[in-house]
Amino acid sequence: MKSAITHIARLLVGGLFVFSGVIKLNDPMGFSYKLEEYFSPSVLNLPFLEPFVLPLSFFLLVLEVLVGITLLLGMFRQGSLFVLAGLMIFFTFLTFYSAYFNKVTDCGCFGDAIPLTPWESFTKDVILSVLIGLLFWGRQRIQPLFPPRINELLLGMSFLGCVGFGTYVLNHLPVWDFRAFKPGTHIETALKSAEELGLQGPVYETFYTLKNSANEKSIEVSGTAYVEEKWFEKPEWVMQIEATRSEKIKEGYVPPIHDFSLIVEGEDRTASLLQEEKLVWITAYRLDRSDKENFQRIANAAWAWEKQGFKVIALTATDEAAVNEWAHEINAPFSWCIMDGTTVKTINRGNPGITLLKKGKVIKHLHGNDVDEQTDLMIYFQ
Repeated sequence: MKSAITHIARLLVGGLFVFSGVIKLNDPMGFSYKLEEYFSPSVLNLPFLEPFVLPLSFFLLVLEVLVGITLLLGMFRQGSLFVLAGLMIFFTFLTFYSAYFNKVTDCGCFGDAIPLTPWESFTKDVILSVLIGLLFWGRQRIQPLFPPRINELLLGMSFLGCVGFGTYVLNHLPVWDFRAFKPGTHIETALKSAEELGLQGPVYETFYTLKNSANEKSIEVSGTAYVEEKWFEKPEWVMQIEATRSEKIKEGYVPPIHDFSLIVEGEDRTASLLQEEKLVWITAYRLDRSDKENFQRIANAAWAWEKQGFKVIALTATDEAAVNEWAHEINAPFSWCIMDGTTVKTINRGNPGITLLKKGKVIKHLHGNDVDEQTDLMIYFQ
């Protein structure tokens, strides 16, 4: 019985770590954005770590895959379990902090492939921690799956595969795109609310904190109970306005794209731009982190694209003064749209990157490394 429990826990933990690591390794830049969010002043307040989020994310993701593989192969039994335990302490702390303080609404445990709420993420980590505890309990029954030479070969190939795969997507784009702006997305449809689509949206309830002026006792009642039980007719109970909160009590459809608009030179041009037959977005969420050489090549190519009938605009979260200085320096022929940085990063992981649209439908994403003056965009519109 003990042996069966150990083997089941080994398969579940090892398989989940490999799956989770590979899914996130498909988009290490996205995971680095999530770490940057955790380290921000409004969450853990560790800003000194923000410059290192990308190498840290890459290291953690490769480690996550490899430790799952070593567990499945039965290698480095003691060391693998301690690394697993360390990773779970780290991830469980982050997910609990997110859930309890409602700081980060999606932990990024499975990237954009399987979004989880903070409490779902924390529950998943608690279950994994229990399974890892079972593995420590039955660690003597974890034996190598293959002879040492084969195990070492498989682990070495896995390491090279992880590093190669992660490096490829960092220099190009994710192989599997699970984001809201993935190719095939009709942006106008993705912006529509549940009511516009005839669907049930999330249901929220307001909760009020009431304090008894006579005995200082406080209670919390829902907005529904407040009306039905006529608490407003009880003068001794005073509402504490600052303690009022809202909570989702029923899931429902949420538009995958929201708070999206294209403001160009102070004018909202969202509707007109989403009707363009050939629209090019040049994305660079932060110009100070953008590859200037790549951006210059794209700016040079944009002159030819506009002659071919493409409408070209740049999307960035950089402030207007820096944008004007940058645009002048690279002699950019296109207009600039300053928007929320999270939206720009979600559209395209390249900094810079190229996104092509036809009448509001996302056709193709390209990384800045894959674009130059000779790039023919017409092939994507045929």
